[in-house]
Amino acid sequence: MTYFKYVAMAYAVFFIVLAWDFIVPRLQIRRQLRQARSRVARARQATQVPVDEELSR
Repeated sequence: MTYFKYVAMAYAVFFIVLAWDFIVPRLQIRRQLRQARSRVARARQATQVPVDEELSR
């Protein structure tokens, strides 16, 4: 009796979780930066005064 299926599934789950931990934070950062840029654009439109602050993490 071998444990190949068990070990293979364990590695598969590990790599799925690893990929999830790699991808999701980048998507969240991208969404937050897009929201911040749109807030800055709305502020510029509302005041018609250029905002010189650049976005950074």
